[in-house]
Amino acid sequence: MKFVADESLDFQIVERLRQEGWDVSYVAEMEPGISDPDVLHLANTREALIITSDRDFGELIFRQHLVSHGIVLVRLAGFTPQLKAETVSSAINLHQTELPHSFVVISPGLIRIRRQLQ
Repeated sequence: MKFVADESLDFQIVERLRQEGWDVSYVAEMEPGISDPDVLHLANTREALIITSDRDFGELIFRQHLVSHGIVLVRLAGFTPQLKAETVSSAINLHQTELPHSFVVISPGLIRIRRQLQ
């Protein structure tokens, strides 16, 4: 499974996922400042899921009905970057078969997975 990490995401999460062998492209390293629709297009071109802390992707998927390979929204305010990385890594490893074509929200003590229409 491939990921495109939005530049809003803590680098520690990107680094942790890469260390575990996941294919993670980081917008901040490739094309900083691109728009959310451009991030979505980039992820779709790569057949990758987006991992982000930006709630605007929910707007793109549910209100504008744009297509994605999946979105992982990280909502862990107050967590240290290291604890965020550990929490996200654990969630991805536990639910990896459910992530494609889903909108996933990782928040303290809760992982919500909503399947998208394909």
